[in-house]
Amino acid sequence: MHICDIFNERKPTFSFEFFPPKTPEGAETLFEAIRELEVYKPAFVSVTYGAGGTTRDLTHDLVVRIKQTTSLDPVPHLTCVCHNEEDIASILERYAQAGVSNILALGGDPPRNLPNYEKAKDAFQHASDLVRFIRRFGSNGAHPDGRGFGIGVAGFPEGHPSTPNRLMEMDYLKAKVDAGADYICTQLFFDNRDFFDFRDRCRLAGIHVPILAGIMPITSAGGMKRMAELAGGARFPAKLLRAIARCGNDEDAVQRVGVHYATEQCADLLDHQVDGIHFYTLNKSKATREIYAELGLKDSHSFQSHPRPS
Repeated sequence: MHICDIFNERKPTFSFEFFPPKTPEGAETLFEAIRELEVYKPAFVSVTYGAGGTTRDLTHDLVVRIKQTTSLDPVPHLTCVCHNEEDIASILERYAQAGVSNILALGGDPPRNLPNYEKAKDAFQHASDLVRFIRRFGSNGAHPDGRGFGIGVAGFPEGHPSTPNRLMEMDYLKAKVDAGADYICTQLFFDNRDFFDFRDRCRLAGIHVPILAGIMPITSAGGMKRMAELAGGARFPAKLLRAIARCGNDEDAVQRVGVHYATEQCADLLDHQVDGIHFYTLNKSKATREIYAELGLKDSHSFQSHPRPS
């Protein structure tokens, strides 16, 4: 389903993110998690894409398998890194033929396996260039849906790590929306005030597409450290750090704290009319299922039965 139809049908949306496993065993473990999460009827699920296309085929295979064997609506990530226009057109054609309706267009991180990588050689220097190309691809009739692909882009409530100028950062985000993006999905964050301020600044900048809040529950102390590295400097509030510190070496307690904290974040976001919540699952289902239970959600449609304050 085109993302615009999804937002028209239900708001807030709930969605999940997965990454393509590199082994057959990992793929089967992931699909166990997918089956456990499928019953929650997410609006869509996104699938990540490695820097420089390192997981290009894995991403495509996982997206197609989700499309063909589940009731879920997959949204593949696509990046600018190490691609020319022919590469991107070929990937888009494969997804269009597979019945994929939406793409998440990203700038992408420099590939770690290519130390001499030169960004200047990429056909798409910015995510806005990729968005514009995807939009033009659809307008040329290359997608069965006459509107072409629905397009999402990334947002950074705590600031983009490579753009310290926050005013310029907002200009770049607006350029992506003006190029044709239909929605924004944020990087993970742990202080909702950062998200609410980001949302307000988007509206002041004339950005009026839906903004989904990215939530990643902490499930281990080691995972929190990896999360900080992955997110390019995520800010962990003192309140959260104190709670984690009280757990000592008890990893089960760390996970309970992480789920409780993420649940409080989600409840507050819902109370403040968030457009959607996107869960970074790390290919596991337990934490997300526990958050749903704590929120009293049977599935992603059940929140709709509760009137939202005007």
